[in-house]
Amino acid sequence: MAVDRAGGYVGRFAPTPSGWLHAGSLVAALASWLDARAHDGRWLVRIDDLDTPRNAAGAAEAILAQLARCGLVADGPVVLQSARTARYEAALQRLVAQGDAYPCGCSRRDLGTAPRLADEAETAGELVYPGTCRHGLGSKPARSWRLRVPGGTLHWTDRRLGAQQQDVARDVGDFVLKRADGIWAYQLAVVVDDADAGITDVVRGEDLASNTARQVLLQQRLGLRTPRYLHTPLVLASDGRKLSKQNGAVPLDLSAPLVALQAAGSVLGIQGKGTQVAGWLAAAVAAWRANVSLA
Repeated sequence: MAVDRAGGYVGRFAPTPSGWLHAGSLVAALASWLDARAHDGRWLVRIDDLDTPRNAAGAAEAILAQLARCGLVADGPVVLQSARTARYEAALQRLVAQGDAYPCGCSRRDLGTAPRLADEAETAGELVYPGTCRHGLGSKPARSWRLRVPGGTLHWTDRRLGAQQQDVARDVGDFVLKRADGIWAYQLAVVVDDADAGITDVVRGEDLASNTARQVLLQQRLGLRTPRYLHTPLVLASDGRKLSKQNGAVPLDLSAPLVALQAAGSVLGIQGKGTQVAGWLAAAVAAWRANVSLA
């Protein structure tokens, strides 16, 4: 999975506008920004706003303002996924033409009786798809589109977690590319977006590591290069679960942005110095460069 880096490092932060940034999302934003700066690269911001029922009014603008308050400003125009649906349609049609995607007529009720084969998929709120529509819809109308997943184990390397592997066919099954409600699935959108932006390195929270194998499969099917991956430690809530908007994470208090950055840096093992945001960030870049593998 060697990355062609002739064009230089390009990283990104891609929040969903379902709420304001919280302590956990600032860790992911800071890590991706530090990695880009340590590589003398570019750092982009994309708003992953495809899941419209979950979008909160004003959240996208608030997130950008929060990032700016912390000194984290994109090196190019901010991209909205909602403006890129034609690109996802083109990718789906290519997969269909290649025989790699097919329509599915299964509803959530249909899948409620499917075997639960993988704890990982259950944790993510998913059932392992048993391939019901792989060979045709029968009498059912098409509802969604799925990727035809090959059997076998896929291997990749994470810069922090090391060697990783997953048998996607066994653990997930043929996964959704376009949902029954017409919304493009995260897996397809993020792969197309990262490729179009020339992303060389994806730095994101460890909770997203389980998505990597599916995204690599899509990259392979679409003839796209695979970026390097680095999954960062998570901020945990008092009950031990990942801190998230879904379990009550409060928006960042940025009345003192330096304090918020210091807290995020401590999760990443970064002890930046400085009494102002700019000075602290400069010291944090130097610390990241010294402590994190840049190979």
